[in-house]
Amino acid sequence: MAVSTLKDLLEAGVEGRKILVRCDLNVPLDGTTITDTGRITASLPTLNALLDAGAALVITAHLGRPGGEVNPEFSLAPVAEKLGEELGRYVQLAGDVVGPDARERANGLTDGDVLLVENVRFDPRETSKNEAERAEFAKELASLVGEDGAFVSNGFGVVHRAQASVYDVAEVLPAYAGELVKSEIEVLANLTGDPGRPYVVVLGGSKVSDKLAVIEALAPKVDSLVIGGGMCFTFLAAQGHGVGSSLLQEEMIDTCKRLLTEFGDVITLPVDVVVADGFAADAPHTTVPADAIPEGRMGLDIGPESVATFADTLTSAKTVFWNGPMGVFEFEAFSAGTRGVAESIIEATKNGAFSVVGGGDSAAAVRTLGLGEENFSHISTGGGASLEYLEGKELPGVTALERDN
Repeated sequence: MAVSTLKDLLEAGVEGRKILVRCDLNVPLDGTTITDTGRITASLPTLNALLDAGAALVITAHLGRPGGEVNPEFSLAPVAEKLGEELGRYVQLAGDVVGPDARERANGLTDGDVLLVENVRFDPRETSKNEAERAEFAKELASLVGEDGAFVSNGFGVVHRAQASVYDVAEVLPAYAGELVKSEIEVLANLTGDPGRPYVVVLGGSKVSDKLAVIEALAPKVDSLVIGGGMCFTFLAAQGHGVGSSLLQEEMIDTCKRLLTEFGDVITLPVDVVVADGFAADAPHTTVPADAIPEGRMGLDIGPESVATFADTLTSAKTVFWNGPMGVFEFEAFSAGTRGVAESIIEATKNGAFSVVGGGDSAAAVRTLGLGEENFSHISTGGGASLEYLEGKELPGVTALERDN
């Protein structure tokens, strides 16, 4: 990757300097309780390296989609508390983003201090389509660290967004790739270069439309493309099967027919599914053939025969990319499909395969189901960014780092 890295910045020296760090701390919350700390944990190596070298940090991050307005529901307060616990030091939370409180706190920082400013998406300029508005906001963010400051991009989950705190700020300050961004790009480059064969991609999640581009980009390149989750029902409908009240994108049926015609030799669909009376953790359920889903019943997981079929493909793989759960893993009754596929990927990894979990719900499933992150070669922190990289798209937050410092 032809960009300046954290190592370059540390060699230049950061003691006595303030460093602006963009992190991806968009964690899931149940009220004010963080239910998955994976993104916080992934941010720590870069933050600790800068702090150990004597820097003071001003951290920017977003949470949810507050729509450019201040909304206490999306405050980073729970994140600041948890980040402080993980770092073992106090993390200040500014009461605004680039307002008086953030400026006053930033001015008072000394070596080893950490300031998290409020949710950058409280400011409408962060996501504005107007370049001048984003540039203005980027300059205000940069002013928090002063003329001797620098910018470290450490939020891989947002590098596919041309937003002020990700993209435009790299024009204002000397910019460097944090360890997280650097390692993510290196890992994904392995998948687009000369991956070990057989190369198997597992896609799940709810909508075909969300994964269409990556299906079209990867299907010609992989040995097997395994499809589960809610998106499988649109493919089953494209084969002429009834899907009951399962999730269905009717407008994508013709597209799925085309994909099955073009790539039917590599696409593998479920052979059985777990259907329920409704979308609820305690809904009565049973397993039926994928081509015999009863009217009025809803598919919420792949069945055991599908898990066995997918396992035959996965356990012999040398490269695996997985993005999207196989069912509603949050409900125990409908988690077996996701668990079974994940365990097959773990077995492949133990047999020498290079396995990448493509962020988002897949990464959450690994942690929620207690499968052990160490059992996979790499767990990405950015689902959307991972997919867009594999689609061959330019990632604005990465190209921004390729500018000369």
